Amino acid sequence: MATSNSYKLRCSIPGHEMDVRGLAAAVFPEGAFVSVSRDRTGRVWVPNSSPDRGFTEMHCMSGHSNFVSCVCMIAPSETYPRGLIATGGNDNNICVFTLDQPQPIFMLKGHKNTVCTLSSGKFGTLLSGSWDTTAKVWLNEKCMMTLEGHSAAVWAVVILPEQGLMLSGSADKTIKLWKAGRCEKTYTGHEDCVRGLAVISNTEFFSCSNDASIRRWLVTGECVQVYYSHTNYIYSLAVFPNNQDFVSTGEDRTLRIWKKGECTQTIRLPAQSVWCCCILPNGDIAIGASDGIIRVFTEAEDRMASIEDLQAFEDELSKATIDPKTGDLGDIKLEDLPGREHLDEPGNRDGQTRLIKEDDKVEAYQWSVSDGRWMKIGDVVGGSNQQTSKSVMYEGKEYDYVFTIDVNEGGPSMKLPYNVSEDPWLTAHNFLQKNDLSPMFLDQVANFIIQNTKGHVVGPEQPAGGDPLTGGARYIPGASDERSAFGADPFTGSGRYIPGSGPNPSAPVGVADPFTGGGAYSSAALRQKATNIYFPKTDGVTFEQANTPQIIAKLKELNGGAPQEHQLSEEILESVERLLMSVCEPCSSKSPLTIQQINLLWKASHWPEDIVFPVLDIMRLAVRHPQVNESLCGEAEGVQLCNHLLSLMRPEGRPANQMLALRTLCNCFSGRNGRALLMAQRETVLSRAAELASVCNKNIHIALATLVLNYASCLHSQPDLEAKAQCLSVASRALETIQDKEAVFRLLVALGTTVASDQTAKDLARSLGVNSQISKYSSVSDPSKVAECCQLVLKELQ
Repeated sequence: MATSNSYKLRCSIPGHEMDVRGLAAAVFPEGAFVSVSRDRTGRVWVPNSSPDRGFTEMHCMSGHSNFVSCVCMIAPSETYPRGLIATGGNDNNICVFTLDQPQPIFMLKGHKNTVCTLSSGKFGTLLSGSWDTTAKVWLNEKCMMTLEGHSAAVWAVVILPEQGLMLSGSADKTIKLWKAGRCEKTYTGHEDCVRGLAVISNTEFFSCSNDASIRRWLVTGECVQVYYSHTNYIYSLAVFPNNQDFVSTGEDRTLRIWKKGECTQTIRLPAQSVWCCCILPNGDIAIGASDGIIRVFTEAEDRMASIEDLQAFEDELSKATIDPKTGDLGDIKLEDLPGREHLDEPGNRDGQTRLIKEDDKVEAYQWSVSDGRWMKIGDVVGGSNQQTSKSVMYEGKEYDYVFTIDVNEGGPSMKLPYNVSEDPWLTAHNFLQKNDLSPMFLDQVANFIIQNTKGHVVGPEQPAGGDPLTGGARYIPGASDERSAFGADPFTGSGRYIPGSGPNPSAPVGVADPFTGGGAYSSAALRQKATNIYFPKTDGVTFEQANTPQIIAKLKELNGGAPQEHQLSEEILESVERLLMSVCEPCSSKSPLTIQQINLLWKASHWPEDIVFPVLDIMRLAVRHPQVNESLCGEAEGVQLCNHLLSLMRPEGRPANQMLALRTLCNCFSGRNGRALLMAQRETVLSRAAELASVCNKNIHIALATLVLNYASCLHSQPDLEAKAQCLSVASRALETIQDKEAVFRLLVALGTTVASDQTAKDLARSLGVNSQISKYSSVSDPSKVAECCQLVLKELQ
């Protein structure tokens, strides 16, 4: 098949009634692609065998109640061997379609504003970005995670091929790298909204921006190259299969083709905004623009349009009108422009533009390297020195226009100020918000602006005018009794926790409990060792060990040295000591406690942070007692307890307090009230706990891992996918920094418990890259339980 050195038009597809906002190559049928538009539809196009080398509409999809903004393909699966189509819209929803049904098979709801970008990953994962400043991770019709951190609209998202990494680009000018729901890195460099992202490889990606630049980044954070050629906002990028060359489109009416780091070809379009592009499997390029037409360009000579069609395209381009206020052509002074003779000189590069004076008109031409000639690309209307002659003052500022808008008959009129340099959709949006009007008026008001400023809107017959995406459009909207004997006592001196110390009933013959070394597993478990003795774990793990004399001695010592206003009375000390002795008695002989004892413990727990740790250790032991669990974790008091413990877990707090607060939370799971409290406060508790993975303290790490495990145990038989997603996320992130083998083991058990018997949780874990993250533990020899458990988790995730 002969190829030329440049791309030429293959065909124009006038299938949509309004702007084409998104394009994606389809998996099936071969050579097909999907488009979405402001006309609220999505369409599947398949190549036909007709002489015009065009495409036929195979399928039309509708389901959105407003503009459709973006589209992506979800890879084929056993259930959907042809894959699925996901679309995002201005109705804040995501619709998911098969290739043969006009209505969505399901909708994803959760964003609070326009869904403007989508990307799909392995195992059916879907990533969305929205004007509500968030990105969301979806799987099997459920939102698994919400990625929060941007301060303005999220215009672009992509999922990297490996390791569960995700990228988001925002109107706040930054790009963020996410792993397991947490922002790992922020990339800065762009000077305006980040509008598009494209993956090069596991380690590199491109970004484009309203600052008219394209940047190439290493995932590690370095910007390795900046590309300049566009003269206005850049909206989209697509990378060729060689993972080096790429194409870009933007507000300067162009498609630009980049090879070996250089812009080798510029193709002008007879429409102002070239919103989107995609590369088809055969190397052809499809673009969508504000005139509602999809155009496909090809290098293959046998697929190029006929000479007549190529001429018709050039004629259409030459009749376009160009408004210099877009900034594409620089400042224009008619008297300084040369005449037609200026076109006798060849251009220096493809896409170079020249302006000439023809009678009293200004015409724009572009140099075509492949044709060796200047092509007319439009007439320039109104030089940039011909700004609106009169300005209108409104609220102390000058505007090109101040419209009077009557929304309700008989009601008061409203003023709408507007400058021609502004985006009509953004202006309309702000006007509606300021006047507390329904968003349903957005189309009406924006089109009113467009109709009444026609001399300043670029391009022929723009069916829907501009878009809130242009300009600096920054939308800122809106229970168990297992023994646990790990970790050193925070107390100084000889009072240390020694693993396995204290009374320990003799273990029955069989497999030792992997958490305590005790005989929790009978000989029946021994026979099951080849299968799985580690997970799912359905009961909690608690921190039981206590050296009561040491705790009381430390409490009295610190009380004696405390400032007068913080000293506890002898009565309170005796009450707390009696409580400690009661809660540490064997279960069968636990003495009843008084409300006063519990209240005094709660009061003592608010001691200054530098001396409170022995009280926290008493509380850690006390919450296992049914009365204390019910009293401190009940509906009224529970939130106070949680907030107090979380305040002690601040990353800048004291390690002893952090560890004991974590252990107290773990022990709360031993009672019904504690479990209910912690499940209700899950999101806040796990988020704060996750921050402590960065503290270099193995005892904190073990307590953190135990907390995650206890949550996983509670969630095992529940269908709460969002909660399981947080467990997976926290465990995955913790494993990146935690080294202690006991903590690693508990996190592995938490992972295994979370994914066991839950296909969606398995898919999410795989999409987060858990497999590759934990594989290094499969060969740990000491303790052997780490490798055994790891291998079983990997088996679950196969």
